[in-house]
Amino acid sequence: MVIVVGNPANTNCLTASKSAPSIPKENFSCLTRLDHNRAKAQIALKLGVTANDVKNVIIWGNHSSTQYPDVNHAKVKLQGKEVGVYEALKDDNWLKGEFVTTVQQRGAAVIKARKLSSAMSAAKAICDHVRDIWFGTPEGEFVSMGVISDGNSYGVPDDLLYSFPVVIKNKTWKFVEGLPVNDFSREKMDLTAKELTEEKETAFEFLSSA
Repeated sequence: MVIVVGNPANTNCLTASKSAPSIPKENFSCLTRLDHNRAKAQIALKLGVTANDVKNVIIWGNHSSTQYPDVNHAKVKLQGKEVGVYEALKDDNWLKGEFVTTVQQRGAAVIKARKLSSAMSAAKAICDHVRDIWFGTPEGEFVSMGVISDGNSYGVPDDLLYSFPVVIKNKTWKFVEGLPVNDFSREKMDLTAKELTEEKETAFEFLSSA
């Protein structure tokens, strides 16, 4: 497995895959687990629970400020019962507004506050990413990973390195299929796909002229 962390992580990962055609495309992934963990943490903070009590958040798209943190399918454990995050929070404006922008811009906010990047958080996210590849995802849970988009059922163009919800078993990831996508999500998912398409075109133009 090849895991790419350095930015622009998605496009760097796609470029690495194209440069090593003997390695299956599915063996390349990029880190969006840091964003995934941040999304879980924001929900947990708002509800006064731990991040481990929140599951099935999704980061769609690019590891950039166009990423879309989606909690339409996320669950939280409250008083021993699992409930939907939207139902638990009852604050759609926050979930569609401040929550999204906070997760999108968290890396920049940390650098501004500390004058340093969130290296330990990134290291923890890499460990989470590798652990799930190695041991699989827990039953009933999915995680976010930047993977090759070929064959997805969410209307994302093929041949992009895009973050999707995945489940992992026997060291093999699979798209989580059949999640309903509302109009708000569709717009956000398309926007980040557009940015990735533009990044890819720029990178490949540069590579072909090098």
